[in-house]
Amino acid sequence: MIRIAYCNMENLDLKKGYELVSDKRKEKIDFYRFEKDKKLSCGAYLLLQNLLYEEGITKPEFETGKYGKAYICNYENVYFNVSHSGKMVCCAISDREIGADVEYNDPTIDLNIAKNYFYNSEYENIMKSSNPSNEFFRYWVLKESYMKYTGLGFNLDLDSFEIIIDDDIKLKNDENIKFNLFDVGEYKLASAGHFKTKKLDKYTSNAITYDFD
Repeated sequence: MIRIAYCNMENLDLKKGYELVSDKRKEKIDFYRFEKDKKLSCGAYLLLQNLLYEEGITKPEFETGKYGKAYICNYENVYFNVSHSGKMVCCAISDREIGADVEYNDPTIDLNIAKNYFYNSEYENIMKSSNPSNEFFRYWVLKESYMKYTGLGFNLDLDSFEIIIDDDIKLKNDENIKFNLFDVGEYKLASAGHFKTKKLDKYTSNAITYDFD
């Protein structure tokens, strides 16, 4: 099972959303100075809460792994991952380990990042592309979703594994990992896990501010 969803948080009612999140999440929201960052933090929790509720998972309790990846400790075989960029939040849930990433497709990105940190073949493919910045972010979200899947995040070097984008998307030397890649307006969104899907759910910021109690 896999579900992937996204939501634009620009118009999130922060006051209403704040009242619907846990005390731990309130602390994280309060940490941020700017309203846009508060909205992303609040919205990420609300989107996750909605997806879990729709799968019959209520009152989840969260813990954090060694490298910072959050997990649900009071349900078995329920995995999730969230990401945000710009105004967008994405969330993926699965009954097996999952990683997800969303990034704003910035056409001014410094491609030397790929030269210095990506696998050589990935950088070469980016530079051969008719739209290098677009190709960069395809690789970026795929690579970061896999890094988050492993639970290591950026403790896993970007050039320690190779993503192959062909008719299908693969991790070199490990065909058990399944990738999903989507274009969402000015954003790229990807997941890494054990299931393929063509379905991507869109939520509105109004829809996720629902009091399940």
